[in-house]
Amino acid sequence: MDGRTVVGVSNSASGEVSGDTVFHYREHDGAVWAEYAGGSVVRGYLVGTRTGEALDFRYVHLSVGGGTASGHCTAQLEVLADGRIRSHETWEWESREGSGRSVVEERRRGSG
Repeated sequence: MDGRTVVGVSNSASGEVSGDTVFHYREHDGAVWAEYAGGSVVRGYLVGTRTGEALDFRYVHLSVGGGTASGHCTAQLEVLADGRIRSHETWEWESREGSGRSVVEERRRGSG
């Protein structure tokens, strides 16, 4: 995941990540972290671990309305035919009620 930029593709209704949300990932020795923003997210951070094609992380962000939110996510990575990464995520809020599923995937080269 190190150096990859991913964007939201789909999300459950109670989620705040959208196609306007951009994640900038880093990875080293099994640790993963990212900064993200866009859409209804002003600034967000995630940190966790990677074991093979599985991610497990916690996230926290500031929403456009001024509220903060946090939660836990597990994800399964898929390598697409063109070499990009797609992440299939199952998440739940820890700061409020709600859970869901989302998909994010690496931006195509040359797209922003």
